[in-house]
Amino acid sequence: MIYLFGVLGVAMIGFILVDAFEFIILPRRVAPHVSLARLFLRLMGRIWRGTARRMDDRPRRENFMSFLGPLSLILLLALWAVGLVVGFGLLGLALGSRYKGTSIAGFPTDLYASATSFFTLGFADITPSSAAERVLSVLEAALGFGFLGLVISYLPLFYQSFAGREVLISMLDEWAGSPPSAGELLRRLGQDRSLESLDRFLQDWEAWAADLLESHLSYPILGVFRSQHENQSWLAGLTMVLDLCALVQVGVD
Repeated sequence: MIYLFGVLGVAMIGFILVDAFEFIILPRRVAPHVSLARLFLRLMGRIWRGTARRMDDRPRRENFMSFLGPLSLILLLALWAVGLVVGFGLLGLALGSRYKGTSIAGFPTDLYASATSFFTLGFADITPSSAAERVLSVLEAALGFGFLGLVISYLPLFYQSFAGREVLISMLDEWAGSPPSAGELLRRLGQDRSLESLDRFLQDWEAWAADLLESHLSYPILGVFRSQHENQSWLAGLTMVLDLCALVQVGVD
């Protein structure tokens, strides 16, 4: 039975490391399989949207939904960290860990020792008493330091992609109204006799759509990051541009 804990701990650590690598670092889609990140984000989205539907006040509902993307990302990182701590705790239990500084043995002590090593707290109130336990503590400290540092260093990439997505969307108020519509954009350009600017407008949005495809395939969680202002949405902006292309094809020479 004690070996089963060790196998379970190794499997948990490996599963979380692969899941985090695919979700954060690997810039491409992978073949569908069981993913902790996907399951968690799907569950989080259902709970959050179900709660938002019960809110009658639209501004309050939109403000509530704006928390979904950033909060899901933070909680997912916390879930990964907890999973790694538990996995190393199971390994410590499988090794029959005995720690100097405490007479209490068992899984709670292994979890505490695992957490102090993973987050490199260095309390030194308990210390491993065997060579295997010391090696395990050093490996966990190195993994925890590298894992947290690497994952946190990728957070600016998420917000950089988010900010790049919002630049053209924030300009749609002037071009197409709020909320934006293809008919309103053509009406304003026709009224100002500046339909020739459509070429430049569509070229900008073609580049924007290519960036959107690349960033949202690499980091799907960006899809639930809400725009900063009411009546603005990357999905509504993309739909407006597609409507505009259809109207231009059938009605503009």
